[in-house]
Amino acid sequence: MKVPLLDVKAQNSPLREAILTAIARVVDGGAFILGPEVEAFERELATTLGVRRAVGVSSGTDALLVALMALGVGAGDEVVTTPFSFYATVGCIARLGARPVFADIDPESFNLGPQAAAAMCGAKSRAIIPVHLFGRPATLPDVAVPVVEDAAQAIGACKVAGIASCLSFFPSKNLGAFGDGGALLTDDEGFADQVAILRAHGSRPKYIHHKVGGNFRLDALQAAILRVKLARLSDWTASRRANAERYRRLFAATAGIPSDLILPADVPGHIYNQFVIRAPLRDGLREFLTTNGVGTEVYYPLALHLQPCFVDLGYRQGAFPHAERATQEVLALPIYAELTETQQAHVVEQIAAFYRQRS
Repeated sequence: MKVPLLDVKAQNSPLREAILTAIARVVDGGAFILGPEVEAFERELATTLGVRRAVGVSSGTDALLVALMALGVGAGDEVVTTPFSFYATVGCIARLGARPVFADIDPESFNLGPQAAAAMCGAKSRAIIPVHLFGRPATLPDVAVPVVEDAAQAIGACKVAGIASCLSFFPSKNLGAFGDGGALLTDDEGFADQVAILRAHGSRPKYIHHKVGGNFRLDALQAAILRVKLARLSDWTASRRANAERYRRLFAATAGIPSDLILPADVPGHIYNQFVIRAPLRDGLREFLTTNGVGTEVYYPLALHLQPCFVDLGYRQGAFPHAERATQEVLALPIYAELTETQQAHVVEQIAAFYRQRS
């Protein structure tokens, strides 16, 4: 049996005709840059997620970047964030000439530790970026600086609590486009307007540039596709949560699972963009699962403070032990909405088979 980590064909095939109709509507209308499709998607997304404004942008990375730009983050500033996330969380800070300041994660949730993060805020702090990692809502720190939430993996997991929440529509996300795309959510109308200006080279009206912005616009074709898929988001989220619960039942009922294999906690709001376990002998387990047809992924194999591009920040091995330990133990299992019980049973049985061979 083959169980891929993700099966986008299984999700998109039932929507094929509706998606092709939406694409044809854009082709026939001729408005490919912003325009009515993007505006409609922004309204529908804001309504669905219960937020005042949604601003479509070119990717989740650019949503983070433009949020920091709108806050005026630049050279000499500091932004506090987690060392255990996708590179973009920290890359957007460095691109603006600001300094990333790390705080360790909570070992149970994998999210930025709120007390640790608050302790790292100082006079130069201009923002803090917590990540709702793997779809689990993070506990936000109680700080005076603006909070920009990295919700790239957590659409709909929680309300916007900071100045902005940044989404990604990368194809593997719970709401995935047919390429790159993203959005910034906010309840602050003025902030939304700043972001809308910055995403179009800082111009309003056209050719009158008030700020140095960038080309961060969401494509109309992607917006049209996302409008079709947005109507299914709540169903897909419910299926992912049901699959997570089924994993728990299967693991509990299967002999050979070691006691130190840890499943993600079932917390309110978790949308399971990934189902990430802590696994002893992780690398050997992953190799065994690959051989037996089970797709997995390691999110993430190297903590951000140890990445070669950030060596000048001066962090060393051991600086953030919880994050570093996570990189050695985490393993993502298939959790997509279309996953069947038979497939999940195969995943769990193969995990048990690996450990039984070593008992």
